[in-house]
Amino acid sequence: MAKLDDTFPFKPLNIAVLTVSDTRDRASDTSGDVLQEMIEKAGHKVADREIVTDDLMTIRSKVESWIASPGINVVITTGGTGFTGRDVTPDAVKPLFEKEMDGFSVLFHMISFQQVETSTIQSRACGGVAKGTYIFCLPGSPGACKDGWNGILKWQLDSRHRPCNLVEIMPRLMVPAAETETSD
Repeated sequence: MAKLDDTFPFKPLNIAVLTVSDTRDRASDTSGDVLQEMIEKAGHKVADREIVTDDLMTIRSKVESWIASPGINVVITTGGTGFTGRDVTPDAVKPLFEKEMDGFSVLFHMISFQQVETSTIQSRACGGVAKGTYIFCLPGSPGACKDGWNGILKWQLDSRHRPCNLVEIMPRLMVPAAETETSD
């Protein structure tokens, strides 16, 4: 069970939401709406929100621009994580990862299994970090967005969560890797 320690201060994050869809617009973007509502209810700010088509380079370009922005701490995408030809979100985003968060995918599937059982295998949900920015790719259904947020992100993006959380390591994400000495 997730635990919050109120002796620690809450640190609101700036989160960008990207809906990936060939058919959605702002009026029909129910997954984006769900994410925005949950993010704001948790006390964070939706720093930007956009919709792009299922195009690899368009997705990558948008995520890259948010990674480059010092005003964005987290990027959450919704949509394009399946197996059809147009489902290219992980293909667009994973090359940007400096480090992949394997546990995010595993935990997402464990939570998703409780809701949709074996149908969870139809998702390539993933997470990682690039240039000090966390990136999470969720499926395009509102239910999957709720599972990802309520089961994982709500807790890991809360600085009060114990025993640990992703917020507390943010200042160290940009520290260069230690160089190893080689002997000649």
